[in-house]
Amino acid sequence: MFSHVMVGTSDIERSKKFYDAVLGTLGVGEPIRNNAKTGHARLFYRFNGGTFVVGEPINGECASFANGGTIGFNCDSPERVHQFHDVAVVHGGKSIENPPGLRETAMGTLYLAYVRDPDGNKLCALHRPEA
Repeated sequence: MFSHVMVGTSDIERSKKFYDAVLGTLGVGEPIRNNAKTGHARLFYRFNGGTFVVGEPINGECASFANGGTIGFNCDSPERVHQFHDVAVVHGGKSIENPPGLRETAMGTLYLAYVRDPDGNKLCALHRPEA
């Protein structure tokens, strides 16, 4: 359904350090660095057919996060959820909501962790336990 997800940043180098570490826990490699025609920097992280992009807003305004928006990343185990969470916090992210763990959701029982990146974007690490 989705071709890519993009979030804005006010500090591309800070975001690169954060996302290199956090997405690295999922096996994502170095991003492709690109500049828009406007000169604004972008980082393209590609993995398993998906693309996650971090970029400077081309309108020149400060980056802001979506109130109510969340970007979820699949993890292959509860341990990977914890690793994603802990690496995010060490690299300038903020742990939010409940500690990593099992939660009952509309999609069933999931193992989740929520963090905000240094620009305030809400990220979720998610593992679906076997039924």
